[in-house]
Amino acid sequence: MKYTEKITNKLNDLLTKNYDAEAGFNLAAEKVNNRDLKDFFLKKAKTRNEFGHQIKNEIKTYGESPDKGTSLKGDAHRGWMNLKTAFSNDNEEAILEETIRGERKAVEEYNDILREENMPSTTKSVLEMQRDNIKTTLQEVNKFESVVS
Repeated sequence: MKYTEKITNKLNDLLTKNYDAEAGFNLAAEKVNNRDLKDFFLKKAKTRNEFGHQIKNEIKTYGESPDKGTSLKGDAHRGWMNLKTAFSNDNEEAILEETIRGERKAVEEYNDILREENMPSTTKSVLEMQRDNIKTTLQEVNKFESVVS
C-alpha cells in the first residue's frame, strides 16, 4: 500500500469520527435544558464540522477522496446516549459524562495518527491544532460537570 493511501485511510477514519462527534454534540444540544450548555454543544458541533472540512482538504492534497457520513459505531453511541438520558434523572450530567469519555477517546485517536512517520508538516500542524482544541473542550466539559453536578 502506498503511503498516500495509508495516511488517507487514517485521515478518513478521523474524518468519520469528527462527523460522529458533530452529530453527538448536536444531539447533546437537543437533550439539555441549560442554555449555556446547549450553546456550548452547538459551538462544538460547528467546530467539529470545520475540523472535517480541514481534514477533507488534507486528504485531497494526497490526491485521494474523502469519505462521507457517520459510522455505525457513532450511530450506536448516540443511540446509547438517547437510551441513557431517557432513564437518567440528570440528563445533563449523563451527557457530560459521555462527552468526557468521547473527547478522551478523540485525543487518543489524534495522538495515534500523529505518531505516523513521515507525515507532512502541514497535515501534522492541522491535526495538532485540532487535538489541542479537543483537549481544551475536555477541560471546558469538566468545568460544566462541576457546575451541573
